[in-house]
Amino acid sequence: MSHAPTTRSSWWPATVAGMASYLDGAITIGTGSALVLFTDEFGLTGNQIGQLNALLTVFFAIGALTGGRLGDRYGRRRVFSATMVLLVIGALLMTVAVNPAMLYAGVILLGLGAGADLPVSLAMIAETAPEGKVGKMITYSQYLWLIGMVAVLVIGAVFGGLGTLGARIYNIHVLVIAVLVLVFRMGLPESKSWTDTQAIALSAGEKPRQATLRDMFRSRFRWPLIATALFYVLLMIALNTNGQFSSYVWVEAAGSTVQVASMFSLVGLAVSFVGTGIMMRIVDTKWRKAAFIIATVVNVGSFVVVAAFGAHVWTLVALGVLFSLGGAIAGEPMYKVWSQELFPTQFRATAQGMTMFAARLVAALVALVTPALVAWNVNGFYWVLGGVTLLSCLVGIFWIFRIPAAEDSEVEAAPSEVRA
Repeated sequence: MSHAPTTRSSWWPATVAGMASYLDGAITIGTGSALVLFTDEFGLTGNQIGQLNALLTVFFAIGALTGGRLGDRYGRRRVFSATMVLLVIGALLMTVAVNPAMLYAGVILLGLGAGADLPVSLAMIAETAPEGKVGKMITYSQYLWLIGMVAVLVIGAVFGGLGTLGARIYNIHVLVIAVLVLVFRMGLPESKSWTDTQAIALSAGEKPRQATLRDMFRSRFRWPLIATALFYVLLMIALNTNGQFSSYVWVEAAGSTVQVASMFSLVGLAVSFVGTGIMMRIVDTKWRKAAFIIATVVNVGSFVVVAAFGAHVWTLVALGVLFSLGGAIAGEPMYKVWSQELFPTQFRATAQGMTMFAARLVAALVALVTPALVAWNVNGFYWVLGGVTLLSCLVGIFWIFRIPAAEDSEVEAAPSEVRA
């Protein structure tokens, strides 16, 4: 993997590429809120809102799967510029929508654009990071994701009472950011790691060889693909449920209010900033595994508190604080780091797209039955969440940590085995 010479020179491409995470956070949280505000004007039913939220998740998954592969075949810069165009059109449709059909079209484009952008952008960050700083730069994108969520919460606090106008402001925010990111990305050079792999030909003047999906599944890289997919799928069950249904559990199981839930969500975000800062300091050091093990105990313990004592305000506060802290280390940021380190440039975005696709689809399926499970046995449900979180972390500790980092030369060295 080729790297930029200094950390300082890498912050700008890391920020411009990492805005994929900002937009992911803003779209995921903001679209749900905007749809609620559109309800009165367009007469949306509860089923329609559910369909629109499900479409966002499903098309994010489809976007990740296709965008990741396209990023490996045609280049990081070309693909993540095209994804911004999708987001601009999607946000524009949501902003000027005059009927539900425009909302459906907008949500589909937002999901496709955000999903396709994320694996390619993370690959770009890794490939422009200095030697020994890849983990730090990838974790930095998690800060941008958190900032995107905070921005949406602020917009909701200021404009949430304006009805349809408030919904349009949510999407104007996404539209403006997407346009700015598109402009800035046009000025970024292509990933040198990617261009280097494309320049390799079997003989002078021959068309550069493209590594295919068959190549990946026939190589040793199928094992890190399976391992990171298993880790992320199990993690996403707890992660998505804890985020998407947090307010539901606060109201329906703990007898509290959305306002109280939102207030403590901000506390959780503040803790996430602290945890992400710790992650940035240790991720590229020898302390990574020890920190991951400690964070595993914190993660699992967060769900055990609710499982053992029931859903009350104090247990849900403990869950939010502990999971925000532990999840910053033994959670999605670590998955993103592993997804860069364990795959060569030729497969990096493809592998991420495939694991993101699997995780989002499983999360969407679990979301269909979550309200019924909470109503049936909230304690038992949180025991299950604690169990899948433990399994996820055990995959990391006993499998992924033992997988060696990838080198691009592993693919280049065996052209007869990786030829399409």
